Amino acid sequence: MPTDYSCQVLTAGFSFHRKPYAGIHPDGVKNYLLRLQTDGRCRARIDGEMSLVDAGDLLLFSPDEPYELKIDNERNPMGERLVESGDYHIFFNGSWVDEWWERHKRPNRIKVELTESLLTLFRQLVLEQRRISNPYPEISSYYMRILCLEVDRLLAEHPTITNTNYVAYEIKNYIEENASSLFKLEDVATHVGISVSRGVHLFKEAFGKSIMQYTLDVRLNMARERIIFSPMTLEHVAESSGFNNYTYFHRVFRSRFGMSPKEFRLIHREQM
Repeated sequence: MPTDYSCQVLTAGFSFHRKPYAGIHPDGVKNYLLRLQTDGRCRARIDGEMSLVDAGDLLLFSPDEPYELKIDNERNPMGERLVESGDYHIFFNGSWVDEWWERHKRPNRIKVELTESLLTLFRQLVLEQRRISNPYPEISSYYMRILCLEVDRLLAEHPTITNTNYVAYEIKNYIEENASSLFKLEDVATHVGISVSRGVHLFKEAFGKSIMQYTLDVRLNMARERIIFSPMTLEHVAESSGFNNYTYFHRVFRSRFGMSPKEFRLIHREQM
């Protein structure tokens, strides 16, 4: 099977530092670099200045951009000063990557939510690079493309993130990942470490709708897809989409889509 090297992963790894480290590349690292801070803190040269990098900071560098990284004593959230820094890092290149990079103006740093889906992409790329015998290197290429496109989506959804609206996006991601199960506003607030009232206010300010309104939107979209494409009973669709009451599900579904779940299934399956 031919390998498509238009997007090639050169190195993918995970590092955890408990001792000081410094790396300086004034002429760039000669390949594209994605570095995701997962634990602790460090400092990196961003927009010409050494800046603090926290967990959830995704760094992006093109081949010729100056790159400098310093891991030293930093004060953690508990006020302790220690050396602690964990990160995923991927060096990659290729003609597809060149075209991808040029599509948008890319900042050196994006604040992201450390979701399981994002971390899984980094983990999978690391695992692929560790394979001693790998007859399918194009798999890494495809994973890398998905990761690059995920970066585009992150930029499109929240191009400028402050510490305040970052919490709102944490709430949004929590809803999307947990919509199929029942949760309360208290569960959401506990997850992001703030009060319920503060979480409700920040989410409404960022997205123009309440947490529960957005949760309902996600659940209804989930149910709609399952009604069309799955063999589940309508009661099972409702339950697996986060509704514990079929009567309520039936009512809100009809209100949103103008027909009952049964009518919706019949119409859309006739069109398939």
